[in-house]
Amino acid sequence: MALGSRAASWWARLISPGPGVASRGPPAGLAAGLAACRRPYSSGGKEKIDMSTYPVESIRNFSIIAHVDHGKSTLADRLLEITGTIAKTDRNKQVLDKLQVERERGITVKAQSASLFYNHKGVNYLLNLIDTPGHVDFNYEVSRSLSACQGVILVVDANEGIQAQTVANFYLAFEAQLAIIPVINKIDLKHADPERVEKQIEKLFDIPVNECIRISAKQGTNIEKVLEKVIEKIPPPSFNTTDPLKALVFDSTFDHYRGVIANIALFGGEIEKGHKIVSAHTKKRYEVNEVGILTPNEQPTDKLYAGQVGYLIAGMKEVTEAQIGDTLFMHKQPVEPLPGFKSAKPMVFAGMYPVDQTEYNNLKSALERLTLNDSSVTVHRDSSLALGAGWRLGFLGLLHMEVFNQRLEQEYNMSVILTAPTVPYKAILSSAKLIKEYGKAEITIINPAQFPDKLSVSEYLEPTVLGTIVTPQEYIGKIIVLCQDRRAVQKDMLYIDEHRVMLKYLFPLNEIVVDFYDALKSLSSGYASFDYEDAGYQAADLIKMDILLNGNPVEELATIIHCDKAYATGKFLCERLKDAIPRQLFEIAIQAAIGKKIIARETLKAYRKNVVAKCYGGDITRRMKLLKRQAEGKKLMRKIGNVEVPRDAFIRVLKRQPDK
Repeated sequence: MALGSRAASWWARLISPGPGVASRGPPAGLAAGLAACRRPYSSGGKEKIDMSTYPVESIRNFSIIAHVDHGKSTLADRLLEITGTIAKTDRNKQVLDKLQVERERGITVKAQSASLFYNHKGVNYLLNLIDTPGHVDFNYEVSRSLSACQGVILVVDANEGIQAQTVANFYLAFEAQLAIIPVINKIDLKHADPERVEKQIEKLFDIPVNECIRISAKQGTNIEKVLEKVIEKIPPPSFNTTDPLKALVFDSTFDHYRGVIANIALFGGEIEKGHKIVSAHTKKRYEVNEVGILTPNEQPTDKLYAGQVGYLIAGMKEVTEAQIGDTLFMHKQPVEPLPGFKSAKPMVFAGMYPVDQTEYNNLKSALERLTLNDSSVTVHRDSSLALGAGWRLGFLGLLHMEVFNQRLEQEYNMSVILTAPTVPYKAILSSAKLIKEYGKAEITIINPAQFPDKLSVSEYLEPTVLGTIVTPQEYIGKIIVLCQDRRAVQKDMLYIDEHRVMLKYLFPLNEIVVDFYDALKSLSSGYASFDYEDAGYQAADLIKMDILLNGNPVEELATIIHCDKAYATGKFLCERLKDAIPRQLFEIAIQAAIGKKIIARETLKAYRKNVVAKCYGGDITRRMKLLKRQAEGKKLMRKIGNVEVPRDAFIRVLKRQPDK
């Protein structure tokens, strides 16, 4: 009997009834499973929404912006509940924060969008909401989100008042000429003082007090007023469905089964399944497989029209194909590409290496997929004699670096070595030979190995940032001392009200990149807030510091620092190396040097046999003779012995200190 017919007869026996038993068919659970397998696949299984019932006049695109922990995500949860987008339950906390790292830390890392349907005065409105991050490191996400909006809700904590990032986000929205709705949140708190916050908003932002809405996002107080204000104050998008298709890719994610999912804002025309579209960046052609809106989960629709925000799946398999800021248009209907976004400027650089070099290709694949989702990270190939092949990554800040590392571990199960963060310096060359070699007079230095000699350079430049600190006035003295220690120059000082002060300082980026934020928080009992923006480069007295082991330089441990900090840094590195390097049979001198000058030294003592153990008396000359012979042997061994620094020691010295 053939194998197929055998299987068929077995199946017939399994489902056939016994003698005198009514035919029962396959078991219920199995039958349900078979039926499910036959059903065509659909995202979420919901019926499609007809988006043509929402003309441009009834669409509002808006973002929620605020300082960290002022209640953006909680307000977004209440808006989703009131409009019936999600069911009202006690478990609705950070609904739009989908990443594990966001839920663990209680912060928003990625801007998330959701479409809300709301009936106001008998008219159905489509409200496209984008919840944005509040931390300064994710400012790029905020500026990107604002490009798809016509207005913003500016949330301010009734207890904390205006903070540094509130000011920065307000000016981002103001420069983009967006309608701004001020909202004072957390009025249910015991120490809330909304009157004081209203005065601060009027003084700093010139927004009248009567325009502020007092709410409690946690308890749902006055949330309806916010929605009404959004409809009344924020203008509809000024786009037309009769224009050719013009869609801006403002975010993208990677799905292992469906490829790249691009979040798009339509600036003209309409798009549906089967359309042939072209990317302005790659010039590649795609066929649209699915379009839809986010509610906040993917909800397929038949079409998307001008002014609407949604997602698109078009069979993009490579992570490099969905560039954020790209313009999509219809095949054979080319349009002028949208200006896109200015590329994110990395402020902090760190080396990333696999713990085991056999994991190199897996880590490369994980990095490509994660950088699609977080396009503000820059990646350059790098290699180290001590740590092997890896990458030098550019981040927007320290928290950004930590979150990226955490996402690599959680989402891709990758364990990596992350070196201490550095910043990019510049040098203006004076040597004609070097100018010819580099092809330009000004070069950027990321790796200390590229640091040119002082004789061939007219001046070195270091990056600076304009920092804004908002603090209660009782901490001013301590904070000014801290800023002076970090070589900062005071630019401005303004009293927001009788209790709070806003300080502006010009900082060298290198001084704030590691532990300034932690020091500021501990000095001010957690009350001060800090925000910074790029302020270009300024001349600085920079030097390259080498680490020597028995007179031989160790290339991997060279660093670029300001001459004022050289001694402290050199001493710190020597002490860490002394703890990290295993003892040898000969003495090891660990030195920090600038050129030929030694500025710090630690000595690692040798292992030695007790050669005088057999002397139990007698003349001292016998004892001295044995010790002298041992010392000569150690001296000879030191001349011919090489110090092999184990990989673990490099990792312990180069790796970022968790307590820093």
